Amino acid sequence: MSVQEDSVKSNGVAVMAESSCTQKAMSDLKMNSTLNGEAITSELSSTSELEEATEGLSLEEPRAVPLSTAKAQTALAPADQLWSTSRDQAVRLRMEGSGAASVTPITIHQLFMETVENYGDRPALVSKTEGQWVTLTWRQYYEQCRGAAKSFLKLGLERYHGVGILGFNSAEWFISDVGCIFAGGLAAGIYTTNSPEACQYVAESCEANILVVENQKQLEKILQVKDQLPHLKAIVQYKGELQQKAPFLYTWAEFMKQGEDVPDEQLDAVIDSLRANECCTLIFTSGTTGNPKGVMLSHDNLTWTVRTASLVAGLKYGEEVLVSYLPLSHVAAQLIDMWMCVCFAMTTYFADPDALKGSLVNTLKEARPTCFLGVPRVWEKMQEKMKAVGAKASPMRSAVAGWAKSIGLQYNYSVMNGENQVPWGFMLANNLVFKRVREALGLDRCKFCFTGAAPVTKDTLEYFMSLNMPLLELYGMSESSGPHTISSNSSYCIASCGKVMPGAKTKLENPDQDGSGEICFWGRHVFMGYLNMPDKTTEALDQDGWLHSGDLGRHNKNDFLFITGRIKELIITAGGENIPPVLIEDSVKSEVAIISNAMLIGDRLKFLSIMVTLKCVVDDNGDPTDALTPEALSFCQQHNVTATTVSGIIANKEPAIYTAIQEGIERVNARATSNAQKIQKFVILEQDFSIGGGELGPTMKLRRPIVVKMYQEKINELYGVAMEK
Repeated sequence: MSVQEDSVKSNGVAVMAESSCTQKAMSDLKMNSTLNGEAITSELSSTSELEEATEGLSLEEPRAVPLSTAKAQTALAPADQLWSTSRDQAVRLRMEGSGAASVTPITIHQLFMETVENYGDRPALVSKTEGQWVTLTWRQYYEQCRGAAKSFLKLGLERYHGVGILGFNSAEWFISDVGCIFAGGLAAGIYTTNSPEACQYVAESCEANILVVENQKQLEKILQVKDQLPHLKAIVQYKGELQQKAPFLYTWAEFMKQGEDVPDEQLDAVIDSLRANECCTLIFTSGTTGNPKGVMLSHDNLTWTVRTASLVAGLKYGEEVLVSYLPLSHVAAQLIDMWMCVCFAMTTYFADPDALKGSLVNTLKEARPTCFLGVPRVWEKMQEKMKAVGAKASPMRSAVAGWAKSIGLQYNYSVMNGENQVPWGFMLANNLVFKRVREALGLDRCKFCFTGAAPVTKDTLEYFMSLNMPLLELYGMSESSGPHTISSNSSYCIASCGKVMPGAKTKLENPDQDGSGEICFWGRHVFMGYLNMPDKTTEALDQDGWLHSGDLGRHNKNDFLFITGRIKELIITAGGENIPPVLIEDSVKSEVAIISNAMLIGDRLKFLSIMVTLKCVVDDNGDPTDALTPEALSFCQQHNVTATTVSGIIANKEPAIYTAIQEGIERVNARATSNAQKIQKFVILEQDFSIGGGELGPTMKLRRPIVVKMYQEKINELYGVAMEK
């Protein structure tokens, strides 16, 4: 698209094109909002045409409306439909007549420039090199992104073609992603755990011209499938020296030099041609039941979502710090680590690649983040370690800790209920226990402790509430650019996922007698479509443009959203009863401290059974070993069992352990709403679930179909008698 165009048609209105990419984007939005959406006041650019276009709109039935032309800062590409499956086809934005959904769309480059102009000398990216922290300011970060963009252009990156990035979180990862977008390409993260074949699938799907890999290990995967990638022109390795030479291989330093002779005017012309309603990023789903789907996200998907979500959370410009460690190929890490940081001029510290194997706490202590996102398993691991330490404490220390936690839980429930009553002894508990725990975790400055990407148990939520660290749940999906509902420090409800973002809407389709129905999303965060997959796109988006999540949920009287299950995960027994498994699995884990993971079985079968794993030590690769964790050993000691390994317990069928698990299951059964929801049998598996083993996805979410295939023989044994009948 030519930057000399005077106007383009979008949403039925001519929008003036601007070649400058440095206009302020937030000036049109002065928003004061509460999380429940009841007190949203906005000062927004508007015109009589916009008012006429939106007259009579119902909040219950939102639709895309024409975009105002009066003070438009960004040209939008022509678009008639709300969705697309083509890399080069724009979409019509779900604009509203007023409020958060009416703010002017901007591109990634405009969002970035705004931060550079206002906070250019503040630290942006902090990486450890040879034991020393090295900092890039926002201005330096921006210049390196421009340098990478020029190099991508020099190496032959074509418009709307992919740059695949395969490696652990680093400054080079960020710079490659942003540089690709500046150069008009589509940034596509690839999970480091992917096989060569899975890497080839992603790279071929996005017609990647360039692949950026971390090290020799990842390079070897690509070299195995290189001949099957006809669009591939170059491979860049950003850590270490190349162990082989080839014309298409570049070190990071060599890559950054490639674009030195590309004139600024050439890059600026590409940047000025970017459109907010066109694709800039691909998020590939983990592909639990088939090939991954390429979720197409536009500039507006990312910029609108991050601005809206961050305002709700209550972040402060230029003051926040976070640690990047979760996979950047996942939407949650990418939106928070990359785009939220750009939006609010945050400082990002990069953890070591072995963060999830134990080194994360070291980085947290050095960085002291003000904002931290942990998937449930990360919080659970912290909980387990603290419990293990507590088990070794003296009776006096244990008593003080127990008292303090009861005070903390009481106080945080009071805050949650809007009472804000500070119980007697809270300040003492804070000084004796809470502050010390936060310091030990490296979270002494942390104001926002987020959890998301998978279900979290009430036991874990209450544990951190008792330590005066309420976990704020987020809910969304790749197809909603990350968050749809958000919890904040001033508005949260335990076991809920918060409230819908301003400017977005939730619809519960086909609700049952309890008000639980399929959660459907509407808003500017809803994705463009699945790359080259029209059938899958129309499955996810209905004819009116609502995104169907596949999750089941209900609202309470205060509009907090509670997830009650997932349609595809529902167990439908032979008797026809629908049973959501997660609540039952979490209850079993809460009742029996030695259990690490649990998976309910019973689809189309006569009764429910459950497969459980025991808490064990993981090795340096993050894979489970046979050795029991300190908490599991403590559990054994309490039951007079001397076993120290999982295999020892299973080989001897340790009666005390098996009885303890059975009794825990019986306690869960006592709370069941029907006989069909009672667990009849259980089996202990030989090893715990893990990412490397395939049972867990990149965010440690249970991959049920894969687990069923892996343990089909165990399942057959559990149902042997029933199957013979």
